[in-house]
Amino acid sequence: MAYSIDKKLVIAVSSSALFDLSESDKVFREQGAKAYKSYQEANLNVFLKKGVAFPFVRRFLSINERFPDEKPVEVVLLSRNSAVTGKRVFRSIQHHDLDISRAAFMEGKSPYSYIPAFNASLFLSANEGDVLKAIDAGYPAGTVLPTDVVNDDDDQELRIAFDFDGVIADDESESVYQDGELDDFVQHEVSNAKKPHNPGPLANLFTKLSTLQQLEAGEEAKNKDYQRIIRTSIITARSAPTHERVITTLENWGVSANETFFLGGMEKERILNILKPHMFFDDQKTHLQSEVGDIPMVHIPFGITNQ
Repeated sequence: MAYSIDKKLVIAVSSSALFDLSESDKVFREQGAKAYKSYQEANLNVFLKKGVAFPFVRRFLSINERFPDEKPVEVVLLSRNSAVTGKRVFRSIQHHDLDISRAAFMEGKSPYSYIPAFNASLFLSANEGDVLKAIDAGYPAGTVLPTDVVNDDDDQELRIAFDFDGVIADDESESVYQDGELDDFVQHEVSNAKKPHNPGPLANLFTKLSTLQQLEAGEEAKNKDYQRIIRTSIITARSAPTHERVITTLENWGVSANETFFLGGMEKERILNILKPHMFFDDQKTHLQSEVGDIPMVHIPFGITNQ
């Protein structure tokens, strides 16, 4: 029997993150809600182009194809659209063969308050205001930044990269760094090397991804030809000796990443250009920059770096 939604890893996504709504948004901004509704009705069968989160969502949903009995993941749509204007979005979902059936249409209101109702471990939106409201309410959310959409259908792997402080873990250590000097931060982390961090906004997402990887490991043990889907990475500006507390935290939570990079202040883009993740989460916008512009970036506006 498939998992109930309470047991699944659920990701909520806005239509603006899943699809390219730039033309529709222009109509709304320049002509208003009535013209926007007419525009969507007139273009009901003009399918929306893929948005920044599309490659991530498509691969995430493919996990259910590997585990059809459990169907351990789900994507739900949380939209500011009305149900009427949302018809085009769902027709586009069907056109692109995405297994998304649950949705909330809020007719202009922010949908963030329904994140816990759908048991979502992440809410992806291009609307920064909605994401800020979600984070302020203690819900896991990130702003999808504009980037080129690269979707290689031959590449089935789902690569997800995370910053550590302020994303997987809380911002305790960043607070020390902001209030003092680098030496203060190093001393604090070394003295607390055996003390795990408290969870950050995406700790639940990271933990549930680790559980799915255990499911894949079990399948791999039964079938040596099984090709894993999920690959996780942690990319942090930390270096030795402050790295040890990261490891302590992950061990305490019983989770791990496939790859961990301690960069000591190096530009993260140097790693991202090789790794080519389908989503990279960071709490600092200065780390979410790419000269090529083809790495899907998500800003987590959490903690002291966003005050």
